Amino acid sequence: MAKQLNVTPLQDRVIVKPAPANEKTAGGIIIPDTAREKPQRGTVIAAGPGKKDEPVTVKTGDQVLYGKYAGTELRIEGEDLLIMRESDILAIV
Repeated sequence: MAKQLNVTPLQDRVIVKPAPANEKTAGGIIIPDTAREKPQRGTVIAAGPGKKDEPVTVKTGDQVLYGKYAGTELRIEGEDLLIMRESDILAIV
């Protein structure tokens, strides 16, 4: 999170950087790429201003939990990120 993004999400959309997926199990078994689960946790990189009567409640730097298939994957400045509506976020950790 050292550099600022040149992208600003609109309305109630949020850009999230997913946490890295686990590469090993607790027992030390290496999980292949095809068997890894998508992460459901990440860090908010940018948030839009919200809708007219509903401001966005998350802010940059918040750790959040989101649904397994939430958001749209995109690549900005060489980073794999997700853009999603704030309603797709389940909790702030």
